Amino acid sequence: MRVPPLFYVYVAATVVLAPFAAYLEIKKLRRQGVSALRAHEKMGHASQPRSGSGHLIWFHAASVGESLSVLALIAKMGEMLPRAHFLITSGTATSAQLVSKRLPPRTVHQFAPLDARGPLTRFLKHWRPDAAIFVESELWPRMLRMTHERGTPMALVNARLSAKSRATWVRYPALASFILGVFDLILTQNDEMAQAMVDMHAPVDRVARGTNLKSLSAPLPTDPAVLAQSRAALKGRPVWVAASTHPGEEATVLDAHANLLVYHPDLVLILVPRHPDRRDEIVKLIRAREMSVAIRSEGSLPRNGEAVYLADTLGELGSWYALTDMVFLGGSLHPIGGHNPFEVVQAGAVAISGPHVTNFAETFADMQAKGAAQIVADTRALTDAVATLLDSHAARFSAHQAAETVVRDKSNALSQIASRLIHMLRLEEDPR
Repeated sequence: MRVPPLFYVYVAATVVLAPFAAYLEIKKLRRQGVSALRAHEKMGHASQPRSGSGHLIWFHAASVGESLSVLALIAKMGEMLPRAHFLITSGTATSAQLVSKRLPPRTVHQFAPLDARGPLTRFLKHWRPDAAIFVESELWPRMLRMTHERGTPMALVNARLSAKSRATWVRYPALASFILGVFDLILTQNDEMAQAMVDMHAPVDRVARGTNLKSLSAPLPTDPAVLAQSRAALKGRPVWVAASTHPGEEATVLDAHANLLVYHPDLVLILVPRHPDRRDEIVKLIRAREMSVAIRSEGSLPRNGEAVYLADTLGELGSWYALTDMVFLGGSLHPIGGHNPFEVVQAGAVAISGPHVTNFAETFADMQAKGAAQIVADTRALTDAVATLLDSHAARFSAHQAAETVVRDKSNALSQIASRLIHMLRLEEDPR
């Protein structure tokens, strides 16, 4: 295939800018507490050895959400390929921290190399991947072309690009075809994105609808010690959780909680803001409603009858989900896009959300149809949804049954995606 002139322009730009990008990226990681050894993975210097046996399958994701979304897929492929090893790369310190706590068997994490010849050459020479799977919109031109040129089978999964990105690629058809042509398989999140990839000059015969991998994510981890301490402190009080809330949503949640306390005075709300550094702002909202509060970051537990437990920490969401039958998911009362309802049903709870769920539209539609999720628009609707689950054993039982159905169906879908990738990336044959 003829190399488009724009690709040469990009290559020239990376030659000039790579040293500056390396300095800034390494400095940023060091400032965030990453060791010098690990920070230099950005330059392609591996900090761990490559396993000498079995296939090495490389997954590349951007940041936290994309990285966590493929862990269940890695685990499933690992079950199907018991001799394979896996490498997952991402770019941020937060993603590295969270992924490291949830790595499937035979999986290591590294920071992704910069999109420049030197770092990529060192990275590919060391890891020698037998297959490469890129996640969502991670379309770094040099990374893709250099991986392709060494003969590595490649796939793009969970493909999703913004309207602005799609419009840009469509304007440069030769470059888009040159970049997207490296993939043996492109699995999109929905039919709309499949058509968009074709419009962007992806190979038509290699594009197919998959599913949103975030809706197939692995169960959130729980901490047995945290669960034991929390249950001892709660002493059997009923609990509901409001998770990943954004500015403007806590007021609605707290107003609903105030309504619920009239009929359920021992009810506890575990409030988990998306950004824990908003603690002081949220505490003011709680106290303005004359509610008592215990704060997780201060080491407190709701021991003294507090109405609200502010869980202003990262990485403990699975433990909070395990304490309840019902979870309100934030990022949904305003046009943010919503958060992952599948993590809720995996914990055996019903997912309640606002109407703005574009990030998980298909997942919510399926879960609503099965009775495992509810959509609410305001304080009154949220109050009614939680009250019904609190008051009705039949409603809770029905929601739990629906959750089990969703989990079972999603597990089957994950197996199908894993099988398809194994076949298309030629991983069924003996490793070299």
